[in-house]
Amino acid sequence: MTAERVDFQIPTDLRGELRQWRNRAAIVGAVGLALTVAGAVVVSPSQFYRSYLWSYVFLIGLSLGPMAWLMLQFLTGGVWGVTIRRPAEAAARTLPVVLLLFLPIVIGMNNLYPWMPVHHPSLSAGKAVWLTPGFYLVRAAIYFGGWLLLSWHFNRWSGREDREGGLEPHRRMSFVAGPGLVFWALAVTFMSIDWILSLYPSWFSTMFPLLVIASQALTGMAFLITLLVLLSYRRPMSDVLTARHLHDLGKLLLTFVMVWAYFAFSQFLIIWAGNLPDEITYYFVRINHGWGAVALLLVFGHFALPFALLLSRDLKRNFKLLASIAVFILCMRLVDLYWQIAPYFRREGFGISWMDFTAPAGLVGVWLAVFLTQLEKRTLLPPNDPSIEEVLAHGRE
Repeated sequence: MTAERVDFQIPTDLRGELRQWRNRAAIVGAVGLALTVAGAVVVSPSQFYRSYLWSYVFLIGLSLGPMAWLMLQFLTGGVWGVTIRRPAEAAARTLPVVLLLFLPIVIGMNNLYPWMPVHHPSLSAGKAVWLTPGFYLVRAAIYFGGWLLLSWHFNRWSGREDREGGLEPHRRMSFVAGPGLVFWALAVTFMSIDWILSLYPSWFSTMFPLLVIASQALTGMAFLITLLVLLSYRRPMSDVLTARHLHDLGKLLLTFVMVWAYFAFSQFLIIWAGNLPDEITYYFVRINHGWGAVALLLVFGHFALPFALLLSRDLKRNFKLLASIAVFILCMRLVDLYWQIAPYFRREGFGISWMDFTAPAGLVGVWLAVFLTQLEKRTLLPPNDPSIEEVLAHGRE
């Protein structure tokens, strides 16, 4: 099979199905956000901002995780990344909407962070300079500015590659991929400090940013696998995707399940062994008063079960089973973020609000509607990618 013999355009029936998915996602998103905003007005503005924060951190991983995989593919090459190029590009194009959805966090800063509007008494001189409202917003603007610039660059040259062909667009994208990955890692590092760690101004962990980086990569790959499996039963992806393609992506999913577990356990071990009052409190809160059950769920659900299942070669080549594990991992990512962020606001013990369900449903619903709109705008595979012939032959030798 050659690229000339495969029509990468989205057929009419699939286009109609994508629009149905988009409309359903938009309805779920609109209802979820409406209920969450109603909760802010009727029940508690503070609970609205708390539910919104951890849900938003998950949401941004759906955009940044695939964009990181896109840059890694251009940096390293390989057939594995060509199949996820178009979904990853569409995910990156959702960033303007993700930026707009950041506004409630800006508005609710006083309700979220203990260093607002005055300095927390435990802040050192360096932290007092870093944790100021103006500097917080300047850093957020730098993060979003860089991410949006990277999204614009890759999508601009990807479109040019479709129209004109040749190797120049691919070289342009490959040239920026390395520095882009460095910026992504640095921006996510400081983002994790600003948006999550600053909830605990007296606590610090050098492992925590690495944990967030691994989490975003895991979120992105789990989402991309889920989408590819959904599309694999419909043309043109049914003519292209083989068990070998999914096997490659499944191995990457397994890799980052292990990387996440390594960083999470290393952070726990170092802090627990050190037994310093300023550090150990973070875990003491999260393994007591009901939160310990959530911690055990993460040990088994976020690591042990996916790890054991993904060791199987046959499972990684089974489309439905691999997609089921990917969806399960996405659910565990939500649980993990709730366990990281919510205990700060619920120190008396485990608890959950109905807005902790409506907020993620609303944000993810809106994001999916925007993502599916973007996915529909281009072919599902890049016809002029230098590796496209190898992709078509992959698994059929």
